[in-house]
Amino acid sequence: MAASEIVDDRSHETTGMAGQIVLAATPIGNLADASQRLRDLLSTADIVAAEDTRRAHHLAHALGVKITGKVVSHHEHNERESTPELLTAARDGAVVAVVTDAGMPLVSDPGYRLVSTAAAEGVAVTCAPGPSAVTTALALSGLPTDRFAFEGFLPRKEGERQRLLTELARDSRTLVFFESPHRLAASLAALGEAFGTDRPACVARELSKLHEEVVRDTLAGLVDWAHSKEIRGEIVIVTGGIQAEPDTDTAGQVADVEVLVGSGTRLKEAVNTVAAARGVPKRELYEAVLAQRGR
Repeated sequence: MAASEIVDDRSHETTGMAGQIVLAATPIGNLADASQRLRDLLSTADIVAAEDTRRAHHLAHALGVKITGKVVSHHEHNERESTPELLTAARDGAVVAVVTDAGMPLVSDPGYRLVSTAAAEGVAVTCAPGPSAVTTALALSGLPTDRFAFEGFLPRKEGERQRLLTELARDSRTLVFFESPHRLAASLAALGEAFGTDRPACVARELSKLHEEVVRDTLAGLVDWAHSKEIRGEIVIVTGGIQAEPDTDTAGQVADVEVLVGSGTRLKEAVNTVAAARGVPKRELYEAVLAQRGR
């Protein structure tokens, strides 16, 4: 099957036949990032469940499409009440497109209750993927991307924020946070207090928009930057994870290997096990064992 046939088949499936919930990502700034699937869904879905109905209409107008289905509110304050109605519509054969103000539904946006309930009740759910401020900021941060965690907005209450950051301070993963402009400097200072002011970090502002700005520095440097200017727009903070201290206890490493060997483990396997546990190169540990034995 040709690639174009695959796309056509999927588009047909998500825009008019079997009832289902479709999570549709919307642009986080640049309208050119809107996918064709989003355009099709807005124009053909039976129901558009929007975080803000006015913004949904504005987005459709900006994209040059007309919403032909029913537009209903689906936000954090009415999600409990609107979820049963949307599930009933999907069961009855309606295509329900879920959109938020920007980015992917459920990511610091409404939709979790709807999806979790749909999954539990066997209602079909699919996704029209697209822009996300989380992965965009992560990719631009210059920090490790192999392991990361998204923590949303930091708690407003100081005690709750301090408890969370104390817990996260020992996390080795790259961490991603959302923040508002007026709280940015205070949040960066709180991160510096918990993680250490020399922790590498990045502030990404107005992603994909005309005034996009990505600032990379230590947390201390970013605090100074945040105090030096008036910050506006949508903001993402990315911080590096804690770096493990190198294990320099060679004698202890060798002793661990010999304990394993003494219990019947082959030397090579013992070296591999200890090297992995201690985070040291296998070759160096093997040579250290041989050197110790040769004394």
